[in-house]
Amino acid sequence: MELFDKLYDEHENVKVRFIGFTTEQTRYDFGIIYTNMFFGKPLVVCMQTGRSTLLDPKEIEDIEYLQNVFRIPDKQQAADLAEFFRDTLPQIPFETQYD
Repeated sequence: MELFDKLYDEHENVKVRFIGFTTEQTRYDFGIIYTNMFFGKPLVVCMQTGRSTLLDPKEIEDIEYLQNVFRIPDKQQAADLAEFFRDTLPQIPFETQYD
């Protein structure tokens, strides 16, 4: 018996954007991976902490979610980050991957 049941194993050439910026309170360094996987949501990786998430426009507006996933202690910092993502990430329509 095999130890693992493979769910998927995809190879894809993707666009990756690395961006660093500062706000009045902190510095951020992100890698943004644009892929056709994950319902078309970009994978956002904090290069400082290694924390990552898939983000769509609805999740960007959830300040508490951003605080939690990137461990941001201050609501204003999370609001600043949401503004950055709003301006940086493309508006993507939801894509169904499973029937």
